[in-house]
Amino acid sequence: METRPRKERVVLVGVDSKQSIYNIEDSLEELGELAKTAGAKPIAKISQSLDHIHPSHYIGKGKIQEVKQLLQETQANGIICDDELSPVQLKNLEAFLDTKIMDRTMLIMDIFAQRAVSREGNLQVELAQLQYRLPRLVGLGTSLSRLGGGIGTRGPGETKLESDRRHIRSRIQELKKELQNLEKHRELIRSRRQNSGTPLIGIIGYTNAGKSTLLNALTEAGVLAEDKLFATLDPTTRKVELPGGTEVLFSDTVGFIHKLPHHLIQAFRSTLEEVHYADILLHVVNSQSLNLEHQMQIVYDTLKQIGDITCPIITVYNKIDIPTQQPLLPDPRAKRTYPISAEEKTGLTELLQGIEEVLQEDKKLFEVFIPYAESQWVQLIYGQCEVIKIEHRAEGTYMKVYADNYIIHKLQKYETFE
Repeated sequence: METRPRKERVVLVGVDSKQSIYNIEDSLEELGELAKTAGAKPIAKISQSLDHIHPSHYIGKGKIQEVKQLLQETQANGIICDDELSPVQLKNLEAFLDTKIMDRTMLIMDIFAQRAVSREGNLQVELAQLQYRLPRLVGLGTSLSRLGGGIGTRGPGETKLESDRRHIRSRIQELKKELQNLEKHRELIRSRRQNSGTPLIGIIGYTNAGKSTLLNALTEAGVLAEDKLFATLDPTTRKVELPGGTEVLFSDTVGFIHKLPHHLIQAFRSTLEEVHYADILLHVVNSQSLNLEHQMQIVYDTLKQIGDITCPIITVYNKIDIPTQQPLLPDPRAKRTYPISAEEKTGLTELLQGIEEVLQEDKKLFEVFIPYAESQWVQLIYGQCEVIKIEHRAEGTYMKVYADNYIIHKLQKYETFE
């Protein structure tokens, strides 16, 4: 009979810094949820108010002594700090506390390592982990050897952790090269999608806002009869027919989070940059969250790190089926907002209609003459435009249509004026 491995018992440690937009109680609460997701058991938490995080020890030495006492009282296996520790902080805490030291970055990357399914996802996580571990080899080597498993040990195998810096640097270069090859494949798929003219709706949001639930609900609400998962696209990209008959692709993205590790943003940049190619972004928010304003701000701040976003944003207030006294927070960045329940599938018809209307809003009258030798464009126009007039002439097809900027740009060389 198999016995489940005992969960790591951990103490959560945080700094209440003036720079943080999250209050320390909420931040440690979220850290505790992350720890549980990673398979640990938070048994105590402790924090210190500081103007700035202590550069060499993360917290003051007096507070470290309190942490040491708490570790003894609770018989915890280690601590998880609510910020990314520098190599010096990691080494000093390890020396002072003589226990396993973890931080928020290690925790989030560990969860990603558990959840990664695709080859690209696994490579991206490994790259982020190795880039994080490289400058911390000395401190991490001691800390991670204490328990022979658990948080921080998923992903690259032990032999990689024990290898010297040269080996790790070599592996990082291998991963970057392999990810570049996968990015070329992604660009090919993206090019095919753009040539098809099918609009892309990117789903973004704070972690646990209900993005995947919404994707599944929308797929069921408007899925084509022959709908299949796109084998050549990310498994979370699906085709949906809007109420007016327009076909679109909905694509889920990595959830954003408070203090999302820089290493992960860099490693997942190619995946995250897909938002640049979206025609509309659906920003899913958890309407029940007490930190709704901060979570929305974190999503927009993370988008800024990825690059300028120019497409329209529709904010979706999810989980309205749960009773609350909290009013919905307006989103000045959004073109439209919709209250929904992805779980109960309420408000989805209005949302789909709204998406269709936003796609139609920027359409302009456009005239083209398509030679018969390039008649594939006629099919595209029929699928993506409102055709006002069509004439089959001696050398090609004349069409007057309402088209969006994307189609107009694509067919610019066929434009005519009559």
